Amino acid sequence: MRRSGFLAVAALAALATLVFLLVPVIAVFTNVGPGRLLDALGEESAREALLLSLKTTLIALVVVVVIGTPAAYLLASRDFPGRALVLTAIELPLVMPPAVAGIALLAAFGPRGILGGLISDAGIELVFETAGVIVALIFVSAPFFLRQAIAAFAAVDGRLLEAARTLGAGPFRAFATVAVPSARGGLASGMALAWGRALGEFGATLLFAGSLQGVTRTAPLAIFSAFGEPGGFVSALALSAVLILVSAALLLSVKLLGGDRPLDGAAAL
Repeated sequence: MRRSGFLAVAALAALATLVFLLVPVIAVFTNVGPGRLLDALGEESAREALLLSLKTTLIALVVVVVIGTPAAYLLASRDFPGRALVLTAIELPLVMPPAVAGIALLAAFGPRGILGGLISDAGIELVFETAGVIVALIFVSAPFFLRQAIAAFAAVDGRLLEAARTLGAGPFRAFATVAVPSARGGLASGMALAWGRALGEFGATLLFAGSLQGVTRTAPLAIFSAFGEPGGFVSALALSAVLILVSAALLLSVKLLGGDRPLDGAAAL
């Protein structure tokens, strides 16, 4: 009786959780008709926001993967003093409030930031520019990829790397031909998680790059801006629906790629 009672309570808890989490998502698609949602997506501001989000997130993802993959391999395959502190620093943006991330970026790369003078001297403008959006997206999304990549590389059988070195492969060749293919599932799921985080970024982008239509106003910022316009709720719903669908696709890809397994291993790092 005790066992059946607990299972009934657990089932009710699971049902309540599912309903609570799904009802808001379903409401986005049922609050207004499909025709009105499609019409809202046809507006120029909505198209610009979606295209800007797509462009900036893809650029940010390429930067994160190109730089983050060898960095993650090094951190996963080497033990050195202070490694735990390095990993903590890498994961810090995961728990950093978005507003704090935006302020931190301004303090570092803004006109009066500690590196602002060097950036200006190089002729680079970040604040209120599309480049600033990309910097913000890299900052908030990189830890998601790095965490997955480090766990994936740590799970690679060291004997495979030793065999490659025995056969004459140098460090780069062993990395490119053995480590990366062996860790491809974790790397791919890390890319999906990082892209999803970048697509949903709001606070850091707003504080660091602003919200200029066609320049820095990504889809999440356009959703926020729509509330201040007459009839803007429908536009906000339309953009929200697109982001929900994309996010669901990314999450599904993580599941299909076995992304849960590297995440479990990451806790041990």
